[in-house]
Amino acid sequence: MKKLFIALLIVCSVNLTAQEIKPSEVKKNMKRVADWQIEHFRDHFSGKKPHHIADWTNGALYIGMVKWAAMAGDDTYYDWLKKISEDQEWKLHRRQYHADDHTVGQLYCELYRKYGDKKMIEPTIKQFNYIMYHPSQSILDWKTPYHQDRWNWCDALFMSPPVWAKLYRITGEKKYLDFMVTEFKATTDFLFDKKENLYYRDQNYIGKLDNGTKIFWSRGNGWVFAGLVNILVELEPQSKQYKYFLGIYKKMAKKLLEIQTAEGHWAMSLLGQKFYPTPETSGSSFFTFGLAWGINQGILDKGTYGPAVKKGWNAMVGHITKDGMLGYVQPIGAAPGKAWPDKTEVYGTGAFLSAGSEVYKLFGGK
Repeated sequence: MKKLFIALLIVCSVNLTAQEIKPSEVKKNMKRVADWQIEHFRDHFSGKKPHHIADWTNGALYIGMVKWAAMAGDDTYYDWLKKISEDQEWKLHRRQYHADDHTVGQLYCELYRKYGDKKMIEPTIKQFNYIMYHPSQSILDWKTPYHQDRWNWCDALFMSPPVWAKLYRITGEKKYLDFMVTEFKATTDFLFDKKENLYYRDQNYIGKLDNGTKIFWSRGNGWVFAGLVNILVELEPQSKQYKYFLGIYKKMAKKLLEIQTAEGHWAMSLLGQKFYPTPETSGSSFFTFGLAWGINQGILDKGTYGPAVKKGWNAMVGHITKDGMLGYVQPIGAAPGKAWPDKTEVYGTGAFLSAGSEVYKLFGGK
C-alpha cells in the first residue's frame, strides 16, 4: 500500500509539472490567491495577532499585490493598497535603520508612479536622507550592538535595497544608488558563498552543516533573488551597477537550475533535498519569479531555463487550495524547517503574485 501511494504521488507530480501553461489560467490563479488573501488579510498566521500593516511580512505581500494590480484590469487592488498606505500615513515602519521596516516603501514608490502624488514618497525620502547622512556605525558581526542596523542577514537584500533603487530612478539622484550599492556589496562579501553561489542566511550559519550539507535557506535565497530582480529593473543596463547585480543574478540562476527538485519546488535547505522533502512555496515562488523575469528580459536562455519555470509554476499552482489559499508556506523563521498544506503566510502570497506577473508574460500574456 505504501509503495502504491508513493507511485501515485510521483504520477500526480509528473502530470502536474507537465501541464501546459495558459496566460488566462495564470491570471485566474493569481486572482484566486489575491482575493483569498485580501479576504483573510487580518487573520492570524505565524503569530498570535495579525501583522502590523507596515510589517515586512505585509510589505512582501504588497510587492506582489501591486504587480497583480497592474494586470488585473480594474482599480480594486490599487484602491485596497492605497487605503492601507493612507492608513499608515505613507510612513515606513517603526525602526529607523532596520531593513525589514523599509519594505513597505516599495509599495509607496509604485503607487507614486501611478498617481504622481509626492506625499506618497516624502516620508520615505526624509527617512532615507537621514540614514544616508547619519549612517549606522555598527559592523556586520552579529555579536556587536545594533548589528541589524545594517544588512547583515540575507533577507534584508529584498527588503531595503530595492527601495533605494526606486528612489534613485524616481528622483534621478545618484546618492541613493551609491549608498545602496556600498551596503549591498558589504553584505555580499559577508554572506555570499562563492563556491556554491548562494547566500547564508546570516553569520550564524557560516561553517555549520545540516546532515553533512551547508545550510542555505530556500526562502532566504528567494528573498535575495527576487530582490536582485527588483533592483535590476530600476537600473540602466549599460551601467556598472547593473552589471554588478547581473553577475550575482546569473550565478544564482545557474545554481538554482541545478538544484531544483523533480517535483518543481526547491528544498527548504537548498542542498539538502533528501532531508527536506516537504514543498515550500514562498522561496520557490520567488525563484520562479526571478527565472521567468530573466527569460523575459533575454538574459536567460528560454530553452535552458523555461522548463524550470514551467515546473516551478505548476508546482506552486498545485498547492493552492480550492478556496484560493496558497499552502505549504513556511512560517516566519530563519532556517530550513517545516511547512504544511493548510498553512500560509502573507509573504507567500506576495511571492506567488510576483511569480505570476512574469510567468504570464513568458507564456504569451499581453
